[in-house]
Amino acid sequence: MGYRYLLFHKPYDVLSQFSQPVGEPQRPTLKTFIPVSGVYPVGRLDRDSEGLMLLTDHGWLQHCLSDPRYGHPRTYWVQVEGRPTAEALDQLCQGVVIQGYRTRSCQAMLQPDEPTLPPRVPPIRYRKSIPTTWLTMTLGEGKNRQVRRMTAAVGYPTLRLVRVAIGPLELGSLPPGEWRYLTDPEQQALIQLAKGGPRSQAIGAAKSPTQGHKNLD
Repeated sequence: MGYRYLLFHKPYDVLSQFSQPVGEPQRPTLKTFIPVSGVYPVGRLDRDSEGLMLLTDHGWLQHCLSDPRYGHPRTYWVQVEGRPTAEALDQLCQGVVIQGYRTRSCQAMLQPDEPTLPPRVPPIRYRKSIPTTWLTMTLGEGKNRQVRRMTAAVGYPTLRLVRVAIGPLELGSLPPGEWRYLTDPEQQALIQLAKGGPRSQAIGAAKSPTQGHKNLD
């Protein structure tokens, strides 16, 4: 039997693990949605974040993609409070200091239109006097709550966070709470990503931060 690779669209308020934490409130876990034993998540998403998760029983690949040295790209759609200035976007791209750590360079750009996403349950809390803006951010590192801390550091708190891609894998039209096995081409692309080895640098800001970005799905 070969290795198994799964993609899962994690909904809001779901824990990125199969077991319930002891002494904490009962919440849905991966076990609620994925009836496949022996697979484990590659990385995690916070409880209040949504989107693409990769699960596998391939230990080598899990190690490669979880090791910070490898710096594989992860792309997020980020709804923030307010409309970030060009200076704020430049700061995100060049790196900001959060909890004494300076983040690596990344890509951060405005989305010209609101992306097509299923409604979040519960919805975010809107304030009529303050507009919201969607960004696309691609990072080569994944520290705890990093995207939220980065946008807060430049003055634009994150309201909703959805991971839409992990390397060559895309969330696409997979509905919240659903999962599927990777296709053969996706598996091959994922293995090639892992074989790339540790990255000496994170993702650079290859595009102007104020340039619009098309939806990835």
